Amino acid sequence: MPSGWKGKIYISFKILILVGILLICFCIDNPSVSKTTVYQSIEEEEFHSFVQNIFKIRNAAVLKGDLNTILELYDLDKRNGLWAFTHQTKKVNYLHAWSEKQGIEFTDIESKIKIKWFKGNDQTATINFLASTTYNYVYKDQPEIENHMRIGTYHEMKIAKEDENWLITREWYTDPFADSLNLEKFNTEENKAFILSMQTRDFSSLDEKRKGAVAYADLYCGAADSGENGYQYNTKYKNYNALGGDCTNFASQVLYEGGKFKKDSAWNYVKDGSRAWLKATGFKDYMLYSGRGSLIAYGSYDKTLKASYKLLPGDLVAYEKKGKVTHTAVVTGADSRGYSLVNSHNTDRYRVPWDLGWSDSGIRFYLIRVHY
Repeated sequence: MPSGWKGKIYISFKILILVGILLICFCIDNPSVSKTTVYQSIEEEEFHSFVQNIFKIRNAAVLKGDLNTILELYDLDKRNGLWAFTHQTKKVNYLHAWSEKQGIEFTDIESKIKIKWFKGNDQTATINFLASTTYNYVYKDQPEIENHMRIGTYHEMKIAKEDENWLITREWYTDPFADSLNLEKFNTEENKAFILSMQTRDFSSLDEKRKGAVAYADLYCGAADSGENGYQYNTKYKNYNALGGDCTNFASQVLYEGGKFKKDSAWNYVKDGSRAWLKATGFKDYMLYSGRGSLIAYGSYDKTLKASYKLLPGDLVAYEKKGKVTHTAVVTGADSRGYSLVNSHNTDRYRVPWDLGWSDSGIRFYLIRVHY
């Protein structure tokens, strides 16, 4: 070993320590070093406040039925901005039509926003986020009893600055009401009279497996949860939303994880799910033809409304559009008038009235009793 080698190492080590100390002191004394980090933090905070304010205004428009208040949010000179505004007006109109059919009134709507990522500059930006929106409502003849539901949506919003104001130029998300935005007029008075004649239902004597199914459905309802679970799905399973939808995968998990159903050769999940596990039509057929479920009713909303009061927590609703089952939801309870509520993925729902977003005259419903 060369003479003085250890001494050179010792001196080099001291130099490195000294340089490190100087850099730390420089960063503390010179604010410009952390300017980028601080700027990004402020920028994210500003975008979060911007998105939160958009939802506050849009939610107020639903409550008041005043579409003029949302005009200022969109760049109507851009095709996608105009489309986004038009879509929002249809949504407001649908919710008012549905609430009239239901005999209810929305009392409060509040959204929690979680930004996943954003990119842009001082003129344009793209924001990717989830929104968990709680809707409070009362039946008009029961104003003292408030009901709650939550809907979770995943958004990508493009905005641009014009005259110092940020305007929406494009917004993409899976709309929970999309299948009903072109609805024909409801059979309002007859349906409303029947709904308002019903009373709350008692589920205290439910089978333990049904209770387990509901507990799982509440825990893993994703963007529709309260935030306590981090708006997460169960990471033991793939998220199939980007591959056509995760609703049936979620319903299968509810039966297996919560309801203690056993897998079999047709209905199973190893590294991936089988057709009966993942596909809405395959799952519906499996449940009905395997004997694990039986049909309570099938047909349009008008034909299945009365039968829907037979649904129990842990049962299923399958939604058929143009002859194909495209969605599956799990019954998780009932509101103050005994109206069945469901949880689902894609879009995420927590204790939402079973027909909300599916009231179009072209939709058919399978109401399925699950045999636990």
